[in-house]
Amino acid sequence: MTKLKAYLASPYGFSDSTRYFMERVYVPELRKVVEIINPWNLTSEEEVKEAESKNKEKEFAMEIGGRNKEAIDSSDIVIAALDGQEVDSGTAAEIGYAAGKGKKIYGYRSDFRQTGEKGAVVNLQVQYFIENSGGKIVSNLNELKKSTKG
Repeated sequence: MTKLKAYLASPYGFSDSTRYFMERVYVPELRKVVEIINPWNLTSEEEVKEAESKNKEKEFAMEIGGRNKEAIDSSDIVIAALDGQEVDSGTAAEIGYAAGKGKKIYGYRSDFRQTGEKGAVVNLQVQYFIENSGGKIVSNLNELKKSTKG
């Protein structure tokens, strides 16, 4: 059976604690059922430092955005990390873009805190795009793996 290509939309690469979870738990578990496209691996620290040294941060930020767009375009599905008080704005944007491209989207929210509007697990628009895509929001990795298995 061919594994689906899954773009991982998340803010996990921004901090040591979530980067550790992403690299040691999240990606290895998901790799068992999908082919991973991790946007955090599409840009190197050296590239970021080079852009900073040349005062080209804006241009490079746009290049990163383009790389992520192309990665979403090449994916079969999108898996979006939804933890936090609010859904990360970049992740929300990737969800909206993927929905517009007709990608099926799965949300992963293990955070037990209440967020979003009444009747919604997260922001109602984010939840709408996920569910309207034919995907769903799940609360644990086993359910996520079961849902995204090709």
